[in-house]
Amino acid sequence: MDLKSKPFYLNNEEAGWVKKTLSGMSTEDKIKQLFIDMAAPVPEEIIKKIAGEHKAGGLRYMNRDGLSISKLISSYQQASEIPLIVAANTEAGGNGACSDGTEVGNETKISATGDVRYAAALGEISAKEARAVGCNTLFAPIVDIHRNFRNPIIATRTFGSDEQKVAEYSKAYLNAAHKEGVACVCKHFPGDGIDERDQHLSNSVNSLSCEEWDKTFGYVYKEMIEAGVEGIMVGHILLPAYERKFNPSLEGKACMPATLSKYLLQDLLRKQLGFNGLIITDASHMVGMTGRLPRKDIIPIAIAAGCDMFLFYNDYEEDIAYVKEGIERGILSLERLDEAITRILAFKAHLKLNKTHTTGDLSVIGCEKHKAVAEEVSGRAVTLVKSNQTGVLPLSPQKYKKILLVPHNSSNPFNTYTTGKKVKYYEIVKAELENRGFEVEIYTPVLEQLAHAGEEQTKEIMDKLYTSKSAIKTFTQKYDLIIQMANIPGNGVVQRIDFALTKGSIDIPWYVHELPVVFVSVNSPFHLIDVPQVQTYINCYDANIHTMKALCKKLTGEESFTGVSPVDAFCGGEDTRW
Repeated sequence: MDLKSKPFYLNNEEAGWVKKTLSGMSTEDKIKQLFIDMAAPVPEEIIKKIAGEHKAGGLRYMNRDGLSISKLISSYQQASEIPLIVAANTEAGGNGACSDGTEVGNETKISATGDVRYAAALGEISAKEARAVGCNTLFAPIVDIHRNFRNPIIATRTFGSDEQKVAEYSKAYLNAAHKEGVACVCKHFPGDGIDERDQHLSNSVNSLSCEEWDKTFGYVYKEMIEAGVEGIMVGHILLPAYERKFNPSLEGKACMPATLSKYLLQDLLRKQLGFNGLIITDASHMVGMTGRLPRKDIIPIAIAAGCDMFLFYNDYEEDIAYVKEGIERGILSLERLDEAITRILAFKAHLKLNKTHTTGDLSVIGCEKHKAVAEEVSGRAVTLVKSNQTGVLPLSPQKYKKILLVPHNSSNPFNTYTTGKKVKYYEIVKAELENRGFEVEIYTPVLEQLAHAGEEQTKEIMDKLYTSKSAIKTFTQKYDLIIQMANIPGNGVVQRIDFALTKGSIDIPWYVHELPVVFVSVNSPFHLIDVPQVQTYINCYDANIHTMKALCKKLTGEESFTGVSPVDAFCGGEDTRW
């Protein structure tokens, strides 16, 4: 472990601070430094109490406005004997550091612009706004490679399916962040995007062979390590091929997720790939980790296997006790504990935290300059994936005066909670088109109708769907064109469109040969698999106001479609192209 080489590059003074600080710590203090705590805004005296007792090595926090977060971080740093690594999930911009930060765009949207400069802009804006509130570390970029359209976790959280592009864009983000004086922790080693399961909820497996992994994920990680990434977040993802390479006698059940595997951390990441930086676990509550072993074993095994920091407590006192017990039981050695703490302290010295903690200028948060970049990204990214209908686009009131807009929303209550207070994406589109002379009616989905209906009205709605159907002309004479829009984020087992009713409902675009239909996905780039009959399909990658405005400009021909999908939006199908 050479602290003076990549990625820490410590000078003699900084290396001396690491050694001196380590020598002055008790075993219990070292154990406490292993954890990254989760903080919420609380009174000053509570912060002092928590910081004094927990003595955590790092901090994440509940997202609030920039001023509140700045005060929170400053209070924690002032109350901590050893300065804290303070991290934020700035995957899409400064909005990951504070609620009023700039959402530049998720990684798939950035990649759809086809311009690596926007990846650099994402890194720069993320770093500037995070540093303004006191964050010194970005849990980004995501360097996963999307090879499975059924994967709902990184559907828009990756620079794409091509490892060369993922590496290029990830390095651009990293280099820009470094210029702003913050560190990066890329994720999720050994790589998401192959399995379709969510490690929050179950096992997740990267099933590539060693040769395939080397050419894809291995290539990306080598590039990031060479570029000087300071930290790598390890996912609760199995990589059986490499575990068996390092231990041919390993039985299937004995394979462990990377967070618990010395073969993947020590043999692959440290030795084969040559990573000398900080290794952090992904969140410790995920079933991909907790489903493998009892928690009393998980925590000491993760550190013994090679993780240097553990992301979040389940219960502070209990988790600290588990580490102590792990040392007593011989699972975790004091030598390995010292190695982990040395890297944690080196990470802090690399950030000059041994000398000072500073915040930046809060006025940079959500500033007009950064918002302009976000709007520019939207204008470049919106992608016309499929256009098989001659003469439909561009839309004009002369051709399609009366439009029915049919929204599809997530049934997941978490998604409703996180997006419910925002302006509805379809209302923005309605207003924009009406300003251009169209008449737009918003359709109320049947499930929403049923949710507000009494017993008799429910029977009436269902009878109309399944028995007394209307003539098609009553539908085609009322509207000139249908715009279907889907907003289904990736919080759940799947990110597919759930057509709950299978007959007669306008929710399903069965009428593509009766009226022109334009289908727009505002979140997942993979909804074409659910509506292959649609002949005009567009991906927007998010539902932000400026994205919806850019969409309307492109629908009406005021701007051309310039986005290029960085993933297979046809989902590997032949029929999706017809």
